Amino acid sequence: MGHDHEGQRVSRRRLFAGISSLGLGGLLAAACGDSGTTPVTTSTGATVTPRATTTKDLTALFEDAGTCELTATTTQGPYYFDADKVRSDIREDREGVPLRVAIKVQDSETCEPLKNAVVEIWHCDAAGLYSGAESLSTGGGGGGGAPPSGGPPPGGAPTGGGENDGSMDLTPTDDKRYLRGAQVTNAEGVVEFTTIWPGWYRGRTIHIHAMVHVSSERVLTTQIMFDEKVNSVVMAKAPYAQHTGRDTFNDGDNIYREGMLMKVSGEGDGYVGAIVFAADSDKDGN
Repeated sequence: MGHDHEGQRVSRRRLFAGISSLGLGGLLAAACGDSGTTPVTTSTGATVTPRATTTKDLTALFEDAGTCELTATTTQGPYYFDADKVRSDIREDREGVPLRVAIKVQDSETCEPLKNAVVEIWHCDAAGLYSGAESLSTGGGGGGGAPPSGGPPPGGAPTGGGENDGSMDLTPTDDKRYLRGAQVTNAEGVVEFTTIWPGWYRGRTIHIHAMVHVSSERVLTTQIMFDEKVNSVVMAKAPYAQHTGRDTFNDGDNIYREGMLMKVSGEGDGYVGAIVFAADSDKDGN
């Protein structure tokens, strides 16, 4: 892969100066193993069983993951900041069901892959905590991973604790950076992250935040969500099962859109998911 910046504290703002040296390889080779997990039939009729996944499987996931129709833009939420972490494995010490996230970025007008775009993702852990904002995402130590009292209002921004309204970058309140990272798209417009299935917090469905940067511009801020039948299977496992009282599902989440659903297949003892982002790279509204 040429120059490997895995794990370095490299700001995505500094990526653009030498981005040609950061070209990423293709998706990882096939995973091995079979967990024997009971298959799950999703609302779209697909059957999901953790198992080995091949490149062909990923190609099929991408083919069914969307078109170049402009991806819906959402609030960045209250817990975004430039984590200065260019890496594919963002788990650090967080425990949970393995999830491999493959994102393909296209231009919304030409449908062509956007290479050398920077893609960031961030999400909470199995208990609903965000790194860099643990005290804020627990409501100042309220426990259970819930945001401040009353939960976040529409859009995912909490109501108190001195936090922003979801439109400004957060000033981190701790030094942890788990479940945050950035990658640069390859010639096919693809990035991949190794993470865990996200947990939940009060007032929001299970989701991953994502942001796409092109030529130092933020051209897309959106979210990724998951079929509730698979969510239910994962939430019944440790350590997720210790966090009880989930109150918001896809059909009750005001951010949720069908186009935000990641196409998921089983892989080993976890899952692999693919989604296509169509970004307005020249920011002309199309």
